[in-house]
Amino acid sequence: MSSSVPSVGDRIVHKAFPSISRHRLALYCGASGDHNPIHVDIDFAKAAGFPDVFAHGMLVMGYLGQALTDAVVPSRIRSFSTRFAAITQLGAALTCEGTVTELIEQGGEKRAKLALTAKDQNGEIKLAGEAIIAL
Repeated sequence: MSSSVPSVGDRIVHKAFPSISRHRLALYCGASGDHNPIHVDIDFAKAAGFPDVFAHGMLVMGYLGQALTDAVVPSRIRSFSTRFAAITQLGAALTCEGTVTELIEQGGEKRAKLALTAKDQNGEIKLAGEAIIAL
């Protein structure tokens, strides 16, 4: 984030990630300790009614958090929250963005409220969220 004060409507977070591969899901299982077979076992996923495995919601949240901290110094982040909107399919190429929705002051500190999204290559929102950052 630059040193100038952003305006409502400014996009200050933007990061594209490579397509989510089976390898990435397996690595995330090991790193996170989330070994739910729905994310790595195609037979299990099909038996559960899905066409294939799909990404962990927390992996997608991690991508959004990384995009945020790439754009905003972590010490300036006052809050970060998300809600899951849709399953993120294997092969999804996510783009994470954050746009200023409001300029506020809390406790004497100037802050910006950001609307955050993680969208796939088709523009479908997979994760939506909000952050409040100090300016």
